[in-house]
Amino acid sequence: MCYFYRMALQTRKGFRFSNYEAPNQTPFEKLFDIFQELITHTSGDFDEAIDWLRELDKEYQLTDQDYTIDDFIEELKQKGYIKEEFKDGAGEPNKDGEGTEHPKGTVSITAKMERIIRKRALDQIFGKLKRSGSGNHKTGKSGNGDEHTGNLRAYKYGDGLDNISMTESIKNAQVNSGIGNFTLNEEDLVVEDTEHKAQMSTVLMIDISHSMILYGEDRITPAKKVAMALAELITTRYPKDTLDILVFGNDAWPIPIKDLPYLKVGPYHTNTVAGLQLAMDMLRRKRNTNKQIFMITDGKPSCLRMPDGTYYKNSVGLDEYIVEKCYNMASQARKLHIPITTFMIAQDPYLMKFIRQFTEANKGKAFFTGLKGLGEMIFEDYETNRRKRLK
Repeated sequence: MCYFYRMALQTRKGFRFSNYEAPNQTPFEKLFDIFQELITHTSGDFDEAIDWLRELDKEYQLTDQDYTIDDFIEELKQKGYIKEEFKDGAGEPNKDGEGTEHPKGTVSITAKMERIIRKRALDQIFGKLKRSGSGNHKTGKSGNGDEHTGNLRAYKYGDGLDNISMTESIKNAQVNSGIGNFTLNEEDLVVEDTEHKAQMSTVLMIDISHSMILYGEDRITPAKKVAMALAELITTRYPKDTLDILVFGNDAWPIPIKDLPYLKVGPYHTNTVAGLQLAMDMLRRKRNTNKQIFMITDGKPSCLRMPDGTYYKNSVGLDEYIVEKCYNMASQARKLHIPITTFMIAQDPYLMKFIRQFTEANKGKAFFTGLKGLGEMIFEDYETNRRKRLK
């Protein structure tokens, strides 16, 4: 009995539970984690973020006498996460604040902090990604490519000599002709199969119309986080891909990646046509074969810029004139082999119907989603599109 009891103890498996222990964080690390989230929600407004942090400190006692919010701000400066700028009477920058009546300057985040915010967005949204080396995506199309698949195939005219597997070819020659009468023929040659690497050019369109903050729901912050995460993903994991970002309201204009933390909505209508026109103009200048447009929007198209520079606006229902222009742009993108993937943050039946027809005109894709899971959907679609075969 003792023998079987010992065997049972050795083979017994299960889970051992213990009390949760919070990670050992310094006072700065604890506040810095909260600060990153606040600075994103306040679109890079340092003063507003600190005001929120002070309110949270009052409610949850985040600091004590040994380490205060002012100590935290000073450490942010020392670590190069924020900078303070002074201006003289003429409004010109004065780094040291000399000659100013009010020595207190304007505090803003630095480029170093912007990179950290993008990295945080990537970890939050794409945190389940498996680590892999930087490079390009495979198309799955074998042939005279530049990445080995590990498979062998018979030699064909035109294959490069550097792809011939000499070990396997010599072995085939020995089997086919024998050691005593060794002859290496073309039929004996095998090559290591390769795959092409595809490069992708992506334009991400972000709706910044007023509806992105209507009805008590902050939709611009999740969209902004997705954009920062996608930018960080592409620049670190797929450095040969390109990503351009544009925003559209009454008009459309490109923004650099470094401006993403400061992105805000405006008192705009939704000029989807202007956004698509600019996106296609950007992609026409790209040499990559694979091109795509991602569009994040929550509202219906409600604005057009007329040839004379005036704006035609209609927020009531779906305006047939505006909608038809959107369909035309979708068709033009299809002719240019540019698929449009729409991420619709709305559940209105008539808007969903419009997006379905828009998607049909482009032969693209549409996802009807809430704010939760938006980042995962965009990443999965990006990865899927990158694996498509070149045509």
